[in-house]
Amino acid sequence: MQKLTALISSLVLAPALLIATPASAALDWDTALNGKQRSEKNAARDAFRHPRETLEFFGIQEDMTVVELSPGGGWYTEVLAPLLKEKGSYYAAHNSPNGGAYSRRSLGSYLKKLGEDNDTYGNVTVTTLGSADSVVIAPAGTADMVLAFRNVHSWMRGDTLANTLIVAYDALKDGGVFGVVQHRAKDGRDPERMKATGYVSEDYIIAAARSVGFELDARSDVNANPKDTGDYADGVWELPPSLSTADENKEAHMAIGESDRMTLKFVKPAS
Repeated sequence: MQKLTALISSLVLAPALLIATPASAALDWDTALNGKQRSEKNAARDAFRHPRETLEFFGIQEDMTVVELSPGGGWYTEVLAPLLKEKGSYYAAHNSPNGGAYSRRSLGSYLKKLGEDNDTYGNVTVTTLGSADSVVIAPAGTADMVLAFRNVHSWMRGDTLANTLIVAYDALKDGGVFGVVQHRAKDGRDPERMKATGYVSEDYIIAAARSVGFELDARSDVNANPKDTGDYADGVWELPPSLSTADENKEAHMAIGESDRMTLKFVKPAS
């Protein structure tokens, strides 16, 4: 009887234990945030970028197929590649090798980073994000998540925002997540001013995403910074880490910290 009671109790308790376990508990956050692949300079910015909280808000899981758009120097690559190494897939949709000198330098530095640590980055698949309609950032309908970190203003300047949203939508599965972090302007700001300053309004991004079929699922203030007024002559680059006017305003801008950022979670609805 005691054995039977214990068995029944274990069957009753097991589902509750599973429900109480966070979806991202199996993820190796210690390696992702504190492993040898992370530079001290990049890790120091966690206080402003909140990578774990941001990715958990988007719903990251270890067995997902994730695409990062325009990964730049690989700040988030240092975090995402270890998280997805064992069971997931990570696509880095970077610049075209034929996109001009800046594009080549950026891509070259990124590939060098991957090549110097094959143990961490050996399974990263590098694809191309460009202006051509034929660009494929990942096989259609295979991605669980597509991520965009502080790049919307660049796509606006290059007149590629619409196409970027389309290829992100096409890469995602039905129900897949499109996660956006972006320097935040007040709603109603002129688009040309957004391009010049790097600050984009939430209403503009939401409208653009909805225009290609995305639905807004949730917002988070995990990357909000109320100290940031967003009204600097030289735009977001006056703040850390760029500090474009460091000689004049370094102390004041260091006290503000990095920019105020929106964090938006969109989903691709079922067909």
